[in-house]
Amino acid sequence: MRHGKKINHLGRTTAHRHAMLSNMATSLIMHKRVTTTVAKAKALRQYVEPLLTKSKEDTTHSRRLVFAQLQEKEAIKELFGEVAGKIANRPGGYTRIIKLSASRLGDNADMCVIELVDYNDTLLEAKNATAEKATTTRRSRRRSGGATPATGDAAVTSATEVTGEAVVPNATVQQSAPEDTPTETVKDGESRDEAKADA
Repeated sequence: MRHGKKINHLGRTTAHRHAMLSNMATSLIMHKRVTTTVAKAKALRQYVEPLLTKSKEDTTHSRRLVFAQLQEKEAIKELFGEVAGKIANRPGGYTRIIKLSASRLGDNADMCVIELVDYNDTLLEAKNATAEKATTTRRSRRRSGGATPATGDAAVTSATEVTGEAVVPNATVQQSAPEDTPTETVKDGESRDEAKADA
């Protein structure tokens, strides 16, 4: 049973686990994505997200708190510089875990990629494209005097276009579509030019 078990010890001692999570957090900050097991990624997410929140306030105190966890000057520089600028407007949820279909060969562990959300260019471009498409509303598609689509066999046109008289602008008149012209069928082994010549 797992009553009250909030921390996944990952089969390591406390010192080993803290050192491993510190190194993984440094790699995530420096490289923006890390491939690891699902269990380690979930533990890393709990470890690194408070550090990312502290980086949004660039003070000496917050730098010292983060440095006490990471112990890596270059990672601190990257975190409080570029990364903090990217995540400034995000209220939380700075990381994303994407599970991979292939598992690890040795022990069949479930593998995943943990990445910083604001650095996945592919998903950000897709999100921006859908946001641009979503800006049009149903209201803007309403007909405003332009050409209207054909419905069934008859096209609908406004009454002013058909008769040239001044009538209510919303009134519509049904106008029948032109009749279909008969076409010649091509017999087996006969080209279109031969079919035209026979007709």
